[in-house]
Amino acid sequence: MSQVIHQDEHYDEEGAKIGMWLFIFTELLLFGGLFIIYSVYRFRNQDAFHMAAEELNVTVGTINTFILLISSMTIAMSTSALQKKQKGTTILLLEITFMLGLIFLINKYFEWGVKFDHGIFPGSQYMMDNLSQGEILFFGLYFVMTGLHALHIIIGMVVIGFALSGVSSGRVHPHRAVLLENAGLYWHLVDLIWIFLFPLFYLIH
Repeated sequence: MSQVIHQDEHYDEEGAKIGMWLFIFTELLLFGGLFIIYSVYRFRNQDAFHMAAEELNVTVGTINTFILLISSMTIAMSTSALQKKQKGTTILLLEITFMLGLIFLINKYFEWGVKFDHGIFPGSQYMMDNLSQGEILFFGLYFVMTGLHALHIIIGMVVIGFALSGVSSGRVHPHRAVLLENAGLYWHLVDLIWIFLFPLFYLIH
Protein backbone atom coordinates (compact mmCIF):
# COMPACT_ATOMS: atom_id res chain seq x y z
CA MET A 1 0.00 0.00 0.00
CA SER A 2 2.81 2.39 0.88
CA GLN A 3 4.35 1.75 -2.54
CA VAL A 4 1.14 2.76 -4.31
CA ILE A 5 0.91 5.96 -2.25
CA HIS A 6 4.52 6.75 -3.04
CA GLN A 7 3.88 6.33 -6.77
CA ASP A 8 0.78 8.54 -6.60
CA GLU A 9 2.79 11.30 -4.93
CA HIS A 10 5.00 11.42 -8.02
CA TYR A 11 2.12 11.21 -10.48
CA ASP A 12 1.68 14.66 -12.03
CA GLU A 13 -1.27 14.33 -14.39
CA GLU A 14 -1.60 18.03 -15.16
CA GLY A 15 2.13 18.38 -15.77
CA ALA A 16 2.09 15.46 -18.21
CA LYS A 17 -0.85 16.92 -20.11
CA ILE A 18 0.70 20.39 -20.30
CA GLY A 19 3.95 18.85 -21.50
CA MET A 20 2.15 17.01 -24.28
CA TRP A 21 0.27 20.14 -25.38
CA LEU A 22 3.55 22.09 -25.50
CA PHE A 23 5.10 19.32 -27.57
CA ILE A 24 2.13 19.33 -29.93
CA PHE A 25 2.48 23.10 -30.28
CA THR A 26 6.11 22.73 -31.39
CA GLU A 27 5.08 20.06 -33.89
CA LEU A 28 2.43 22.37 -35.32
CA LEU A 29 5.06 25.08 -35.69
CA LEU A 30 7.32 22.65 -37.56
CA PHE A 31 4.70 21.47 -40.01
CA GLY A 32 3.19 24.95 -40.23
CA GLY A 33 6.54 26.22 -41.48
CA LEU A 34 6.72 23.40 -44.04
CA PHE A 35 3.18 24.17 -45.23
CA ILE A 36 4.16 27.81 -45.73
CA ILE A 37 7.23 26.76 -47.74
CA TYR A 38 5.05 24.44 -49.81
CA SER A 39 2.52 27.22 -50.47
CA VAL A 40 5.21 29.65 -51.65
CA TYR A 41 6.78 27.14 -54.05
CA ARG A 42 3.39 26.02 -55.29
CA PHE A 43 2.41 29.62 -56.07
CA ARG A 44 5.63 30.07 -58.05
CA ASN A 45 5.43 26.72 -59.88
CA GLN A 46 1.72 25.99 -60.30
CA ASP A 47 1.91 24.11 -63.60
CA ALA A 48 4.93 22.05 -62.55
CA PHE A 49 3.33 21.10 -59.23
CA HIS A 50 0.17 20.04 -61.05
CA MET A 51 2.12 17.83 -63.47
CA ALA A 52 4.15 16.27 -60.67
CA ALA A 53 1.04 15.57 -58.58
CA GLU A 54 -0.33 13.42 -61.41
CA GLU A 55 2.45 10.92 -60.64
CA LEU A 56 1.01 10.24 -57.20
CA ASN A 57 -1.47 7.44 -56.54
CA VAL A 58 -4.67 9.10 -55.34
CA THR A 59 -6.23 5.73 -54.48
CA VAL A 60 -3.43 4.82 -52.07
CA GLY A 61 -3.58 8.30 -50.54
CA THR A 62 -7.34 8.00 -50.07
CA ILE A 63 -7.04 4.56 -48.48
CA ASN A 64 -4.40 5.85 -46.07
CA THR A 65 -6.65 8.79 -45.21
CA PHE A 66 -9.49 6.45 -44.24
CA ILE A 67 -7.05 4.26 -42.29
CA LEU A 68 -5.92 7.19 -40.16
CA LEU A 69 -9.45 8.47 -39.65
CA ILE A 70 -10.55 5.04 -38.42
CA SER A 71 -7.47 4.77 -36.20
CA SER A 72 -8.28 8.13 -34.60
CA MET A 73 -11.74 6.79 -33.84
CA THR A 74 -10.41 3.56 -32.31
CA ILE A 75 -7.90 5.29 -30.05
CA ALA A 76 -10.60 7.73 -28.88
CA MET A 77 -12.87 4.75 -28.18
CA SER A 78 -10.06 3.09 -26.21
CA THR A 79 -9.92 6.07 -23.84
CA SER A 80 -13.68 5.89 -23.33
CA ALA A 81 -13.47 2.15 -22.76
CA LEU A 82 -10.78 2.63 -20.12
CA GLN A 83 -12.92 5.16 -18.25
CA LYS A 84 -15.72 2.57 -18.25
CA LYS A 85 -13.23 0.05 -16.78
CA GLN A 86 -13.47 -2.15 -19.89
CA LYS A 87 -9.86 -3.30 -19.88
CA GLY A 88 -10.23 -5.96 -22.55
CA THR A 89 -11.98 -3.61 -24.94
CA THR A 90 -9.34 -0.95 -24.31
CA ILE A 91 -6.56 -3.36 -25.18
CA LEU A 92 -8.36 -4.56 -28.33
CA LEU A 93 -8.94 -1.01 -29.57
CA LEU A 94 -5.31 -0.07 -28.96
CA GLU A 95 -4.17 -3.16 -30.84
CA ILE A 96 -6.43 -2.20 -33.76
CA THR A 97 -5.03 1.34 -33.74
CA PHE A 98 -1.47 -0.01 -33.75
CA MET A 99 -2.24 -2.35 -36.67
CA LEU A 100 -3.87 0.45 -38.66
CA GLY A 101 -0.75 2.55 -38.20
CA LEU A 102 1.34 -0.38 -39.42
CA ILE A 103 -0.88 -0.81 -42.49
CA PHE A 104 -0.48 2.90 -43.23
CA LEU A 105 3.31 2.51 -43.16
CA ILE A 106 3.21 -0.58 -45.38
CA ASN A 107 1.10 1.27 -47.95
CA LYS A 108 3.51 4.20 -47.81
CA TYR A 109 6.47 1.84 -48.24
CA PHE A 110 5.05 0.35 -51.42
CA GLU A 111 4.02 3.78 -52.70
CA TRP A 112 7.52 5.12 -52.19
CA GLY A 113 8.92 1.90 -53.71
CA VAL A 114 7.10 2.57 -56.98
CA LYS A 115 8.57 6.08 -57.08
CA PHE A 116 12.07 4.75 -56.46
CA ASP A 117 11.64 2.13 -59.18
CA HIS A 118 10.76 4.94 -61.61
CA GLY A 119 13.81 6.92 -60.57
CA ILE A 120 11.77 9.51 -58.69
CA PHE A 121 13.61 10.24 -55.47
CA PRO A 122 15.72 13.15 -54.20
CA GLY A 123 19.01 13.48 -56.05
CA SER A 124 18.22 10.91 -58.75
CA GLN A 125 19.73 11.34 -62.19
CA TYR A 126 16.35 10.67 -63.78
CA MET A 127 14.82 13.65 -62.05
CA MET A 128 17.74 15.90 -62.97
CA ASP A 129 17.51 14.90 -66.65
CA ASN A 130 13.74 14.70 -67.19
CA LEU A 131 11.92 16.91 -64.70
CA SER A 132 11.66 20.67 -64.44
CA GLN A 133 12.91 22.54 -61.41
CA GLY A 134 9.33 22.97 -60.19
CA GLU A 135 8.66 19.23 -60.40
CA ILE A 136 11.89 18.50 -58.54
CA LEU A 137 10.80 20.92 -55.82
CA PHE A 138 7.42 19.18 -55.59
CA PHE A 139 8.91 15.74 -55.11
CA GLY A 140 11.53 17.08 -52.70
CA LEU A 141 8.78 18.50 -50.50
CA TYR A 142 6.70 15.34 -50.99
CA PHE A 143 9.44 13.05 -49.70
CA VAL A 144 10.47 15.36 -46.85
CA MET A 145 6.96 16.06 -45.56
CA THR A 146 5.45 12.60 -46.01
CA GLY A 147 8.66 11.04 -44.69
CA LEU A 148 8.55 13.25 -41.61
CA HIS A 149 4.91 12.33 -41.16
CA ALA A 150 5.77 8.62 -41.44
CA LEU A 151 8.39 9.13 -38.73
CA HIS A 152 5.68 10.62 -36.52
CA ILE A 153 3.50 7.57 -37.25
CA ILE A 154 6.33 5.33 -35.99
CA ILE A 155 6.77 7.46 -32.85
CA GLY A 156 3.01 7.37 -32.30
CA MET A 157 3.02 3.58 -32.58
CA VAL A 158 5.80 3.39 -29.98
CA VAL A 159 3.77 5.59 -27.61
CA ILE A 160 0.68 3.45 -28.25
CA GLY A 161 2.80 0.38 -27.49
CA PHE A 162 3.76 1.84 -24.10
CA ALA A 163 0.11 2.71 -23.40
CA LEU A 164 -0.93 -0.82 -24.39
CA SER A 165 1.69 -2.29 -22.08
CA GLY A 166 0.52 0.00 -19.29
CA VAL A 167 -3.11 -0.99 -19.67
CA SER A 168 -2.21 -4.69 -19.81
CA SER A 169 -0.11 -4.49 -16.64
CA GLY A 170 -2.61 -2.34 -14.78
CA ARG A 171 -0.29 0.69 -14.50
CA VAL A 172 -2.70 2.62 -16.76
CA HIS A 173 -6.23 2.59 -15.37
CA PRO A 174 -9.23 4.96 -15.11
CA HIS A 175 -7.59 6.96 -12.31
CA ARG A 176 -4.17 7.00 -13.98
CA ALA A 177 -4.98 7.36 -17.67
CA VAL A 178 -2.75 10.25 -18.74
CA LEU A 179 -0.39 8.02 -20.76
CA LEU A 180 -3.27 6.74 -22.87
CA GLU A 181 -4.79 10.22 -23.16
CA ASN A 182 -1.47 11.68 -24.33
CA ALA A 183 -1.06 8.84 -26.81
CA GLY A 184 -4.50 9.72 -28.17
CA LEU A 185 -3.62 13.41 -28.43
CA TYR A 186 -0.42 12.63 -30.30
CA TRP A 187 -2.21 10.25 -32.66
CA HIS A 188 -4.87 12.85 -33.41
CA LEU A 189 -2.05 15.27 -34.28
CA VAL A 190 -0.62 12.73 -36.73
CA ASP A 191 -4.07 12.34 -38.26
CA LEU A 192 -4.58 16.11 -38.49
CA ILE A 193 -1.26 16.61 -40.28
CA TRP A 194 -2.17 13.96 -42.86
CA ILE A 195 -5.55 15.64 -43.43
CA PHE A 196 -3.56 18.63 -44.69
CA LEU A 197 -0.88 16.64 -46.54
CA PHE A 198 -3.34 14.53 -48.52
CA PRO A 199 -5.14 17.30 -50.43
CA LEU A 200 -1.98 19.41 -50.86
CA PHE A 201 -0.05 16.63 -52.60
CA TYR A 202 -2.65 14.25 -53.99
CA LEU A 203 -5.59 16.49 -54.90
CA ILE A 204 -3.72 19.57 -56.08
CA HIS A 205 -5.12 21.42 -59.11
